[in-house]
Amino acid sequence: MSDSTEKEVNIEPTPAIEAVADAKVAEIIAEAAPVAPVAAAAPAAPAIDTRAPRTADRRGGRTGGRPGSRPGSRPREVRKTEYDQKMINIRRVARVVSGGRRFSFSVAIIIGNKKGKVGVGLGKAGDTSLAIDKAVRNAKKNMVTIPLTKDSSIAYDVEAKYNASRISLIPAHGRGLVAGSSARIVLELAGVTNIIAKMHSGSKNGLNNARATVKALQQIKA
Repeated sequence: MSDSTEKEVNIEPTPAIEAVADAKVAEIIAEAAPVAPVAAAAPAAPAIDTRAPRTADRRGGRTGGRPGSRPGSRPREVRKTEYDQKMINIRRVARVVSGGRRFSFSVAIIIGNKKGKVGVGLGKAGDTSLAIDKAVRNAKKNMVTIPLTKDSSIAYDVEAKYNASRISLIPAHGRGLVAGSSARIVLELAGVTNIIAKMHSGSKNGLNNARATVKALQQIKA
């Protein structure tokens, strides 16, 4: 086995070889350079939580702001109705079927804005709250508008009859509201004053008296 020999070969430096050598030397110097110490950053100020304090609801969860609300939800706005209402009659009625009697509630309501609008409604349901809602919707559907004078009265005498109820309305300057039964409630919620309401029948049915009053007010033309 022959021994290997090493030979020295002289190579003439060319511009390309010198450029590669210079780049290699620069890379070696950069790696050997001491690393500058990094300045310690100042501690950041603690963030301020501007959200409303959270409270626990009944189920043990966490809610934001007021108790019982969802996080990020807007406060619920309460709707204000422009009509005042007055219940004049509530009855428990029964319907006979093959299996017996089924009971429900019948509610009569008068609504008005005291500015010339008034209505009478009737609602029937198995629950009193549902019957009241039905009566209010029925009253809004049957609402009438009354042309009032400057002193919140009517322009002339009117008279009307509904079933067994008969009523006459007479304007009376400076007398205020002179009426009885459910006719007074109708006139009050309609905003009518300085008037005299006279019942010509002995009917004690408040719903019929109220509807007779509304029928008489409908006869007034502007």
